[in-house]
Amino acid sequence: MDDDDDDVPQLSSHTLAALQEFYLEQQQREGMKTSQGFNQYSVGSIEEDWQLSQFWYSDETASCLANEAIVAAGKGGRIACVSAPSVYQKLKEQDGADFSVYILEYDRRFSVYGEEFIFYDYNNPLNLPEHLLPHSFDIVVADPPYLSEECLQKTAETINYLTKGKILLCTGAIMEEQAAKHLGVKICKFIPKHSRNLANEFRCYVNYASGLD
Repeated sequence: MDDDDDDVPQLSSHTLAALQEFYLEQQQREGMKTSQGFNQYSVGSIEEDWQLSQFWYSDETASCLANEAIVAAGKGGRIACVSAPSVYQKLKEQDGADFSVYILEYDRRFSVYGEEFIFYDYNNPLNLPEHLLPHSFDIVVADPPYLSEECLQKTAETINYLTKGKILLCTGAIMEEQAAKHLGVKICKFIPKHSRNLANEFRCYVNYASGLD
């Protein structure tokens, strides 16, 4: 036994210390992810995927839009987040919330949210499950993935189908005319920010008296 032990390679004290430091830093990083819930470039544990045209809002913007949706929906209200996972995540963080919320999203990674996740492809705007009844949401928060009239027009079909009336849209400033045309919304004073700086200026649009002006 002693002879076998002598043959086992031994790590130097310096190497052992380096390994311990590495594992400690790894544990601390994992602990930060767990305690914070998400960092500035993720929603929950889901990172942005630029190939899917995903750009998460800053923490402040997501909180502001979530609070606006709660107020607009009212007590016991229903909120739909269409391609707006940052807002959805903030709504889920609300303690003792008196509202229900669904996320309509193309990215199937969001299926971790269970029954609240609805697979959504804007190319098939009305291909929705039967339990999503027409005009059954007090407010729809939407952020079409592309700055094109085609994408906005198709997403607008979904929004108009779901909402009882209130719409909170986030898209590029260049889409102002098309947003008014397809959804009857007007630009707000509030300027949304993203975790990463985007080349295009984004704005919020509503069709009701909101707290964003």
